[in-house]
Amino acid sequence: MTMRLKPSIGRDTQFFWDGVAAQKLLIQRCSGCGKLRHPPRPMCPHCNSLAWEAIESSGKGEVYSFAMPHHPPLPFFEYPYIVALVQLEEGTRIVSNLCGIDPSQVKIGMPVEVFYESFDDGVVLPLFRPTQEKP
Repeated sequence: MTMRLKPSIGRDTQFFWDGVAAQKLLIQRCSGCGKLRHPPRPMCPHCNSLAWEAIESSGKGEVYSFAMPHHPPLPFFEYPYIVALVQLEEGTRIVSNLCGIDPSQVKIGMPVEVFYESFDDGVVLPLFRPTQEKP
């Protein structure tokens, strides 16, 4: 295992990181208009409601976009690494790392699923990998 930067956790994001620690991908849903939003924030950008609830995502989605950063080199990443924008099947998007695939094989629209990785410093992160085929 390696070290990773700890996420910034505040009043608006605590539920998300508590969910990740419990291996659940939680997404905010506005109680006013029902729209999903990520990253978490206090007010709905669609109807300005402050009321919300958390729903559990299936963790399944597809690669909407991706990039392979090279600079500045960070000591806690093995290069090359993939940063993906994942369109979750519930309809919202999340930025994470895409693992378990050669970068040359990544395609827009490819199916992916969440998994959770714990790091030496106690950080747990939701990461994505290509969807595992069921026999």
